[in-house]
Amino acid sequence: MMRVLVTSSRNTFALDIIRKLGSLGHTVVASDTFPGATGSHSKYLAGHAVTASPRYDTDRFIADVNRIVAEYDIDLIIPTFEEVFYLSARVADLPEGVTLFGGSFSTLARLHDKASFQRLVKRAGVPIPETIVATDHDSLVAATEKYPRYFARAAFSRGGVGLLTNTGPLAGKMSVDDCHPTEEQPWLVQPFVDGPMVCTYSTIVDGRVTSHCTYRAPEQWAHSTGITFLAVDSTDTLDYTQRIVDALDTGFTGQLSFDFVDNDGELYSIECNPRPTNGVILLEAEQLEQALTGRNDEAFVVEPGVERQISLAVLADAFAEPLKHLPTSLHDLLHVRDVGSGWHDSFAMMWSPATLVHGAKLSHGQRKELLGALGDDIVWNGEPIAGMSAADAAALEDVHEQRI
Repeated sequence: MMRVLVTSSRNTFALDIIRKLGSLGHTVVASDTFPGATGSHSKYLAGHAVTASPRYDTDRFIADVNRIVAEYDIDLIIPTFEEVFYLSARVADLPEGVTLFGGSFSTLARLHDKASFQRLVKRAGVPIPETIVATDHDSLVAATEKYPRYFARAAFSRGGVGLLTNTGPLAGKMSVDDCHPTEEQPWLVQPFVDGPMVCTYSTIVDGRVTSHCTYRAPEQWAHSTGITFLAVDSTDTLDYTQRIVDALDTGFTGQLSFDFVDNDGELYSIECNPRPTNGVILLEAEQLEQALTGRNDEAFVVEPGVERQISLAVLADAFAEPLKHLPTSLHDLLHVRDVGSGWHDSFAMMWSPATLVHGAKLSHGQRKELLGALGDDIVWNGEPIAGMSAADAAALEDVHEQRI
């Protein structure tokens, strides 16, 4: 049996991982930077702890993680958000005998930086839209003027937050003057690709995909983060994921999530989140368990048609835009299985408002969307990390030089 620490337990998919591993008899401990994190109150936990912010107090965060590892004799750390960058940059400072399921810092940085990621994907032979990297205001304006319909975002961004476009439901939500690209923090500009977003989640062990899910989000909160998840065919995305992993040439072990746009059956790669996303919710508990260890000879692939929803979010979205979403939301509430169904772990979800309050506190006095604020203390935006090795610092510089 494994003894697992799941970090950033505020995330719905972190709670899902906790439930699945805990229900199979593994010892699971949760941590986050505040005590009200949803996943920290699951009945499937052996314990939970509060850590310092990895972003704002990295040294103390690492010390806190070491304390938890020692107290609970942890042998596997599963990050669920961008704390993975801080843990991987400081992996040499983690206790001997504990495994980080997250990959090397240099590899994660190549995947997370959207500019260097585009170059990697192109080398892997995976379709991508034409891409311009803007490093100042003038080049950003010029790039947006090149395409009649465009889509732009920062090289370090996530969760559908901070998107610049003149097309679709997010058109005009952000202006060019709100964006501030630099050499260190560039923006990517692409022609707007028509079609629905297709997302994936994969576990990889020693360079081999061990589980894979491809899904769409029929219902979204504020046109950004998904609140219902429907598995679709994985034939192309599984092939593309393995190609990208092979192009890394590192024997990667960890979790990867990709976003594609389905343009009349042609999938275009958009970005990578080198961490879990809601796709993990669609895996069965035994599949996730075996995939993390690599014991399965062939990848577990979620069958098309499997569907889950975050019922509370669906209900909230329905009343936020009742004329648009209420009919679909009512159907989903009646017919789609909730992510918490069958777990008999409702006390954990009662703490969901605490997570929103945490995000509101982080955004207090700042012009920041709630979705962005929810992860503000655990994100990584390409800066050097306190205590990182000289080799990783050099690798970060190399990533900047690999931008297209």
